[in-house]
Amino acid sequence: MRKLLLSLILLLFTSGTAFSMQVPTEIQDFVNQIFPNTNFRFDGAIILPDNTMYLPIFPANPNNVEEINIQSTYPLNETLKQKPDMVIFNNKYVLLKVINTNGKKTVINMTNPPDELQSGLLPQDILLPKGLVIPDSLKGIIGDLDVTVAQETGLRINNTRHNNKKSTTPVEQLDNKTFYISTGSNKNIQVINSNSKEPAYSLSQDFVINDIKGFDGKYLLVTYFDSKIMNIISLMDEKVIKQVNFETIPEQIVIDKENDLAYISSGSSSSIYVFSLKTMTLKRQLKINGHCEKLTLSSDGTKIFYVDRNKNDIWAIELDNNYLLKNIGSFPNISEIIYVNGKIYTISRTQNRLAIVDYETLNLINELEVCEKPVDLFAKGKELYILGAKDNILEILDTEDDVVTDKLFLNTNAFATNITPIDNSDMIMITNARSGLYSVVDTIDKDIVKTSPLDVPVRAIVITDKVKTIK
Repeated sequence: MRKLLLSLILLLFTSGTAFSMQVPTEIQDFVNQIFPNTNFRFDGAIILPDNTMYLPIFPANPNNVEEINIQSTYPLNETLKQKPDMVIFNNKYVLLKVINTNGKKTVINMTNPPDELQSGLLPQDILLPKGLVIPDSLKGIIGDLDVTVAQETGLRINNTRHNNKKSTTPVEQLDNKTFYISTGSNKNIQVINSNSKEPAYSLSQDFVINDIKGFDGKYLLVTYFDSKIMNIISLMDEKVIKQVNFETIPEQIVIDKENDLAYISSGSSSSIYVFSLKTMTLKRQLKINGHCEKLTLSSDGTKIFYVDRNKNDIWAIELDNNYLLKNIGSFPNISEIIYVNGKIYTISRTQNRLAIVDYETLNLINELEVCEKPVDLFAKGKELYILGAKDNILEILDTEDDVVTDKLFLNTNAFATNITPIDNSDMIMITNARSGLYSVVDTIDKDIVKTSPLDVPVRAIVITDKVKTIK
């Protein structure tokens, strides 16, 4: 056992692309007073809670004002609450609403646009809604922006075999949800409504997906086995709104929701990248020891754990302690790591063992025999859920006494592989990589609530509320 200060390099990144222009804070505050929880997207787009979209026009020479107010609107004399087609602020910033005219998305068409509009410019990294038509009188606001992107049809591939009769009744906690599924055998992301067993459509991808994670119910972060890019997909647009380039292939993604960060591993470069989910830019690169896999973030966001694929060593990075690197020890054939109440729990898939290590002393507290082929771990409060693939069993461990207190048999002939929590509930979903079905488990009652069919196997899944498209 040894404790080392990170022999890593901290590199501040600009990722090769310019930062997107951000709407000024004072305008954000003004809008949020009328429409709380407005999404000021990293590329400059403003999306109200009902998905009404405004495009900001940045002035060449903004006015310095003590207090932001609306100077004029179109239609005239409307308030922001009425969502006018155009808003001009007293600092010369302009908001243009994306409107539908005869089935086409466009913005207000004016014969003589005001000077604030004619002399302004759209953010040059903004993702325009697909099919958006800019009136000839406003062509000057485009700048160097590639408007051909706006004419794309997006990633959607409709399922011509979709049968509305193949319906299921989901548990209440999954009602009105959407599943975004990577199967491992098909490149595309399968999109399944929770009341159906088959994909309604898919989102086209160019490479086989390595990892897929959701953020804020509106975005997917996707890495691929044979590509040095990570795509950011907007579910409201069903388009790639940003492509992040890496020097080597990015692999696993973990999300820190509290701090709006993602951590992305790249084993071939012995690196973990820190990615801002607010600006959608790389912040820094952590050079680490070994070829990392099994990336895990502690629930409080203070520690990252990973396995060196070459040596089976477990390492921890203390994110709140100058990125201190700590060697936890070597364990065979690790399939998952988790950190609970000051203890590290790790399972060995081939030896059917659970090892428990005290984080501070690095002493081995205990080693237990668990279900055969343990493949995943999930912590809920003081309980640890251990998923065994061979017998499709879920063992529940009390982490205070470190004893197994319950066993739940999934009663399927499938090969269970993943535990996915269902947000804002006490339910978890157990999915299978070899067959199309999932089980929902109540972690309070310790009961299998329902097992439902799917037409596709699940390598990875993201569960969201149904996403409204941008108006």
